[in-house]
Amino acid sequence: MKQLTGTSIARRSFLVGSVGASALLLPGCASLGGFSMVDALKRLLTLSSERAFAKLTAPGGFWDSEVARFELPTLFSSSGGVLRGLLTSTAFKSQLQKQLNIVAEKGAERAAPVVLEAVRSISIPDAVGIVRGGPTAATTHLRSAMGPALINAMIPGLTDALRVSSDPILGQAIKALAGVELGSVAQAVANRADNAIWYQIGSEEGPIRANPESTRDPLLIGVFKVL
Repeated sequence: MKQLTGTSIARRSFLVGSVGASALLLPGCASLGGFSMVDALKRLLTLSSERAFAKLTAPGGFWDSEVARFELPTLFSSSGGVLRGLLTSTAFKSQLQKQLNIVAEKGAERAAPVVLEAVRSISIPDAVGIVRGGPTAATTHLRSAMGPALINAMIPGLTDALRVSSDPILGQAIKALAGVELGSVAQAVANRADNAIWYQIGSEEGPIRANPESTRDPLLIGVFKVL
């Protein structure tokens, strides 16, 4: 029998590893060591969502985020009359925007368990395609699957937050929206917050894909390090 040298052993290990890696890339292969790529994607989405909501539900979460901070909802920015006059003040407009971003934190609190529950039950028919997709491919898939669920979940919490807010700028702006119900204001904020939440989740997904070792999760490392 031919004796294997250190070099030949290393080469054989490399070849075996390469075959395993190639298998993961085959269209029909969606498993790794008894776990599936669906499992890997669910872990990716769970971790991305947890990180996103930890930031967004903290004080100043939306306002301090480069990707989640949102502009005034159209309901405010397109209004005429008294509110239009108030918004000509840069200071008033900036403070109103900040307060609405703060109110959105209450919406995020309602949205978080809805997202995490959706991740647990989501169907992922093209797991390999999503694994091999762009930096926010999993987030995009989840958002598409959930539709308006986050908006619907956030509206009650946002309505309550708007009702109890003691901020004078926010109160003055809402009062200037003559004839507009508080629920409609909450929905306008929810629409903005919905986009912001998905942007934040996506911004957490990308770095995990790029550096799965940072998670110390063997499955995420095994899937995304290979690719």
